[in-house]
Amino acid sequence: MPTVDEVKTVLSQVIDPELNNNIVDLGMVKDIHIEAGDVTITLALTVKGCPLKNYLKEQTQAALFAIPDVENVTVNLTSMTPVERQALKDRLSPAIQINHIGRLVGVMSGKGGVGKSSATALLAVALRRQGYEVGILDADVTGPSIPRLFGISGPVRSVPLGMLPVETHTGIKVISTNLMLKEEDTALIWRGPVMSGTVKQFWKDVLWGRLDYLLVDLPPGTSDITLTTLESFPLSGVILITTPQGLSSMIVRKTVHMSQGLEVPILGVVENMSYFIAPDTGARYEIFGPSHTLAVAEAASAPILGHLPIDPHLAALADAGQIEQYEHSACTELAQAFAAALPPIEPAPAAPWVR
Repeated sequence: MPTVDEVKTVLSQVIDPELNNNIVDLGMVKDIHIEAGDVTITLALTVKGCPLKNYLKEQTQAALFAIPDVENVTVNLTSMTPVERQALKDRLSPAIQINHIGRLVGVMSGKGGVGKSSATALLAVALRRQGYEVGILDADVTGPSIPRLFGISGPVRSVPLGMLPVETHTGIKVISTNLMLKEEDTALIWRGPVMSGTVKQFWKDVLWGRLDYLLVDLPPGTSDITLTTLESFPLSGVILITTPQGLSSMIVRKTVHMSQGLEVPILGVVENMSYFIAPDTGARYEIFGPSHTLAVAEAASAPILGHLPIDPHLAALADAGQIEQYEHSACTELAQAFAAALPPIEPAPAAPWVR
């Protein structure tokens, strides 16, 4: 009959390819039970619904069957508790041990072209004006636009403990693939696992320091990067960006179902390109017709956090890399509603530029 030590020894040869470590050292092996030739163990996955669960289960079974006298193997799957998962993250990454992130929030949309990145940038600027320490993790690896909006460029500096984010003019910390390229229009022709690995590196290896809010600007859709972020990051929740059209709302509802399926809280919905104010008359026009955003909010069981207008002045500032100069009451109201949707954070002392 095999011993517990023998079981642990063979299982130390089973490697989690995402974390590049064996399942014993990762603390995934639980409740080893041996009776004659029957071995039963519980495997605690790092996240619920881990895409590698079948692979890890099969590798575990194969390793155990290699032990002499083992006739039957049962592998039960569970997931780590939040405390266990955070302890593992802290142990694996020296950068995470240094960082103190108050709230980590994903910004999502099932559809491209709804202004998700500009909404992320405007929310960050509004929060910064209120005295909060803010960062943006640009997870849209192949279509990054955050650096252009803020008028910043690389290179990203590295120190022994990790990478240093680039700071904007007002002190918002940013990391993005476009800060690592010599030319901003260079195409990154990467497959999904490489892109997901890059986003994980941005979280694990960047020295963010102390932040009240870190916003993750996710790519459109529900593919690899979004799945990796929702499963692997300790998100406080997500906000969804949509536009008034029925088509946009229908596609954004896909992200609602994805978030709900992965049990990630939806903090609220933001309607971008909501209306246009004519500069000569002050008349308000709903260019895209009646809003369908309420249906998204109802499906998400979340509030509508704000309505952002179509504004040519914003477009001009964004193209010039001066989005931090944009001011609008809708942005202030969005930041206030966003902060209210989360447990309160005591803001850091206001920076000198805050009026």
